[in-house]
Amino acid sequence: MKTLAHRVAAVGLVGAALAGLGAGFGPQAFAAGGTRASSAPAFPSLDPAALQAAIQTRPTDDAAGAIARVEEPGQLWKGSTIDSQTGRKISPNAHFHIGSISKVFETTVILQLAAEGRIDLDQTVQHYMPGLFPDTFQPITVRELVNYTSGLPDVDEGKPAASVDETIADRYRYRTFDEIINTTLRPNDRRPWPGPHFTPGTKQEYNSLGFRIAGKLIEQITGHSFREEVTTRILKPLHLNQTSVPENDPVMPRPYLHGYITDGNGTAVDVSEQGGDPSNMISTPADLDRFITALFQGRLLPADQLNEMFTVPKGSDGNPVPFIGTSCNKQACFGAGLMSTPLPGGGVLWGKTGHDDGYANGMFATRDLSLRGIYSVSNLSLDFGAPTPLANRLLTAVLNPTAPRG
Repeated sequence: MKTLAHRVAAVGLVGAALAGLGAGFGPQAFAAGGTRASSAPAFPSLDPAALQAAIQTRPTDDAAGAIARVEEPGQLWKGSTIDSQTGRKISPNAHFHIGSISKVFETTVILQLAAEGRIDLDQTVQHYMPGLFPDTFQPITVRELVNYTSGLPDVDEGKPAASVDETIADRYRYRTFDEIINTTLRPNDRRPWPGPHFTPGTKQEYNSLGFRIAGKLIEQITGHSFREEVTTRILKPLHLNQTSVPENDPVMPRPYLHGYITDGNGTAVDVSEQGGDPSNMISTPADLDRFITALFQGRLLPADQLNEMFTVPKGSDGNPVPFIGTSCNKQACFGAGLMSTPLPGGGVLWGKTGHDDGYANGMFATRDLSLRGIYSVSNLSLDFGAPTPLANRLLTAVLNPTAPRG
């Protein structure tokens, strides 16, 4: 079972990594409202040696290995490390649990249904699913679910965090959307029922419960499972043959990046096989690159719906609404599903990070696809509160390959 800490911390790593690269990263590089600045930076040529050095795991990384893929027009680099637990070389295109990167797939399906007139983004969740929320919650629109302005509590809010040993022992547990929603909003273990964090639409806060509700909405509107809709609408048309929605099947397709958690005795336990919920997905760097490319090219969504993903919510003053937390530097930086990060000299990276037990991942690109990158780290720790060090080094190697590698 994934804990609240897993979900809350699965954001902001790309932004935090970029923030550590020095001057040039700041609000001035980010055009108001989340659109790209008028002049995009010219990226240096990819340096394979710098990129490979960046992903080599170090003792302070608390990681067992990594894979990455970076592409610029006419240039492609793929890299991997040794798995420190097996001593074997990891395949550069290994499978891995993508964590909250699945939110981008989910948002794409929601927006496709909106384009088809089957979902109204401005209609309330209460309209589509009466009785889902306790009466303490004000009306929440579908758009607010996917652009992180719902004000909902997060998954399992108020529940004590599981220890590493409890997490390892419970790793095969599978929960349906209904179970997650009900046990969060109406816990029956003597916890008080959580209320809203703020009035919907007035602030932005990273939230995973909204996407479990969006998954349930997809299933209710279509009459099909989340797995069927993602497979039919995205995986098959794009020939993403290495991407799957496993539901409650824990078996990993081969080859795969092994995910580990260090137990209470200091032993790395392989947790690659795990449960989760209906929105859990497995993919590879090549498939995620194909997905983000097709998405940004408009091959999955009409222009109006695609622009929702690149639109940061604004308040009545015309400025991005405030962000609660540290990921967005006090003001909203998420559109529908996607997170934005300003680049030095102009331009914006858009994408998503994600965690599952044993995995820390990222998928990002500029909107014009002049830079794309995917990475997955075999993460030994449950502490997802700090930026993934490898992500910092990888982005430094992309943007400034001549920087010292120490």
